[in-house]
Amino acid sequence: MTVRTDWQAWHEPYADASSPLSRRLRLVQQHIASWLDERAEERLTVVSACAGQGHDLIGVLAARPDTRRLRVTLLEYDAGNVAAARAAADRAGLSHLVIRQADAGRPSSYAGAVPADLVLMVGVFGNISDADVERTVAALPQFCAAGATVIWTRARRTPDLTPAVRRWLRDAAFAEEAFHAPDDVRFSVGVHRFEGTPHPLDATGTLFTFLR
Repeated sequence: MTVRTDWQAWHEPYADASSPLSRRLRLVQQHIASWLDERAEERLTVVSACAGQGHDLIGVLAARPDTRRLRVTLLEYDAGNVAAARAAADRAGLSHLVIRQADAGRPSSYAGAVPADLVLMVGVFGNISDADVERTVAALPQFCAAGATVIWTRARRTPDLTPAVRRWLRDAAFAEEAFHAPDDVRFSVGVHRFEGTPHPLDATGTLFTFLR
């Protein structure tokens, strides 16, 4: 019998500020905040795949006065995490965020939410097959507006897939802006800017399936 991950319990290490998960979160949040500071447009679109309880985006947006210029969609499959994210957004005065219970592995779930100026693939690539990672990276131009930023994470367990992920991103017309791989933990955080031509969304099929 396959033991399925309790994705609500998975979030518990966020309560420990010194945990690897919290450290990864802070790095992701720093890049989200920097991206917002650098983008002065009156309207920006953000989409987060497998958003969990929304800690990365909600944690940043709760402290900012400019959230109304953002059209934000969080995609999350687990009903408990969706409820937690909606409650957190309401507490932070961010009720305009769209938090959708949907399978982010299906391109159809992104209809109406893309093309986006910021795409979060946080906690995705470490939970799917290598082939699905490659397929998803190749599909990112369908989710990105011109000049979009993608923030992604992946654990560097053996064999380390991150060199391949970075190569696949280059092949898909993304330029690397940052890559964090701390020596004392296994997580990595990458930030890439899309320099290619956006592709229309192909809403058919499946990009990835969670393995746990």
